[in-house]
Order: sequence, then structure tokens, then C-alpha cells
Amino acid sequence: MRRVLFYLYYFPVGLSLFVLTTIICSLTIILSCMVGYGHWATRYVGRLWAKASLALHWCPITVEGQEYLPKQDETYVVVANHQSAFDIFVLYGYIDLPFKWVLKEELRKMPFVGKACEASGFIFVDDTKPSSITQTMEQAQAVLSSGNSIFIFPEGSRTITGKMTRFKKGAFIMASQLNTPILPVSIDGAFDVLKRGHKLVKPHRIRLTIHAPFSPCDYGEAPRNIMASAQEARTRIASVLPMEQEAS
Repeated sequence: MRRVLFYLYYFPVGLSLFVLTTIICSLTIILSCMVGYGHWATRYVGRLWAKASLALHWCPITVEGQEYLPKQDETYVVVANHQSAFDIFVLYGYIDLPFKWVLKEELRKMPFVGKACEASGFIFVDDTKPSSITQTMEQAQAVLSSGNSIFIFPEGSRTITGKMTRFKKGAFIMASQLNTPILPVSIDGAFDVLKRGHKLVKPHRIRLTIHAPFSPCDYGEAPRNIMASAQEARTRIASVLPMEQEAS
């Protein structure tokens, strides 16, 4: 019954409000960046958009581990599992950090949102160009040096089955080479909201769990600490995901 009520509300009202909110917030961020208020708009207008998007889709959020959120003068490489497009709203809305995303190049083409991300100084990665890796590292170093953390999905793309796929090394090479702590984050429930390849949203509670951060140097020197850090992050993220426990 609740799902029926959701669709009766969503198609005539909720979807229109979501599109309108996305356009308004994107334009606000773009214009703010042009006049020197990009840092403020990216953080606070972006958070407002993310929380509004979750509310409009009837997705309540439970946050655990907030005591592990870093202080304002600390920067991290934040890594999370990637269940759904809604993961972005969850991280953006409920991890209150100055940050930059590492995004796929094709997301630059998204109407309004792509331009807002570009204006905000987010890092776009083109996997088809080998030179993109060097550029990404240089951009990441500049981001961290400016007091911003970095958000990245080490799986690279959304899961198809709901279970985590293999973690790519990029985030952990970045953390190791730039001597930056890693903050693992688990997202559970977003897969039930919108599965990869599906168009129909289903309202569902999403749980965000923030784990204790750790340093790559805790696992020795590079390159040995890269794989060890990836495994440690994956273990912590999986520890609160029911589907991962079933797999084991």
C-alpha cells in the first residue's frame, strides 16, 4: 500500500520537484563558483540538494559511526561501496566534509549536474586515456593540499547483484602516495531503492555506516601497503552489509 501511495505522489509531484530542485541547485552552484562562493555552494547547497532528493523519494536515512567523522582540519580519501545512483545523495548529504568527488568522465555530460560538478572542481577520470591517471594524481594532490577530502567509489561502477565487486587500486594508490588516511564508509539499502539498469525508484530506508579511519602506512611501505589497504577497507565496509555476510 505504501508503494502505491508513493507512485501516486511521485509521478505527478515528486519527480517534478526533484528535477526542479536539481536544476535550481545546479545553477546556484555554477553561478556561485563564478562569483567566488563556490566552496560554500558546493558544500552547503549540494548537501541541501542531496537531502531534498532523498526526502522526495521517501528514503529515510540512518547514520551510524558519526564519531569517526574527521575534524575540519583533517583530510581523507573517503571510500564507499557503490550500490546505486542514490549513494551520491547519501554521501553528499550526510558526510559533512569539504570534499571533491572523483567521477567518471561521462558524468560531465549530465545536464546541469555535469556543469555544476565541473565548476566545483570535481575530478573527472577518463579510463580510456593512460595519461588520465597522472592527471588524477596531480589533481588529487592539489585537492588535499587545499584542505578538501576526496570521495571515491573503489569498485568503479555500481553493483549489478547488490554484492560488492572487486576494488580497483586507484583510491589506495592515491592514499599511499599522498600519505592520506582512508575513511571507509558502508551504504546499505540503496540497492533496493534503484538497481543498476532499472528506471523505477522504490522507497526504502538507507543505512550509512562510517568506520574508523586508518593510514596506509599502518600496513608497511608502498607498494605493499596498497593491496593491504584495499583489503582492509573492503573488510570494514563488508562487515555491516547483510548481503556480504550471506556471501561468506
